[in-house]
Amino acid sequence: MSGVRHERVRELLKREIGEAIRREFVGSDVGLITVNDVVPAGDLKSAAVYVSILGNTDQQKRGLTKLNEARVRIQALVGRAVVLKHTPLLKFIADDTIVRGNRVLQIIEELEKTEPPAAGAAPK
Repeated sequence: MSGVRHERVRELLKREIGEAIRREFVGSDVGLITVNDVVPAGDLKSAAVYVSILGNTDQQKRGLTKLNEARVRIQALVGRAVVLKHTPLLKFIADDTIVRGNRVLQIIEELEKTEPPAAGAAPK
């Protein structure tokens, strides 16, 4: 499959899966669910959906469980919205890159506060 088509399908799936999740979990107690990325297989028969769930640890676990329980329904909604030969089999994966990125930024800020200025460097 051409790279351009694969990229377009990936973005379309990402948008439609996000919409389906938004409609399925209105006013839910699972926290805010965001689709960070979708990685479809080369044959488009399956796709890994990376989601982040904002909320406490309990909400995150409950959110991932409910996503997996609603997987078939979400696939059906995506299948109606996206015209492909096969509707991809979705696999939801918790994506903690945002949390890890924030932690790295926090560590950098702490290092900048405690690190003495270098010799000859102009003070800020």
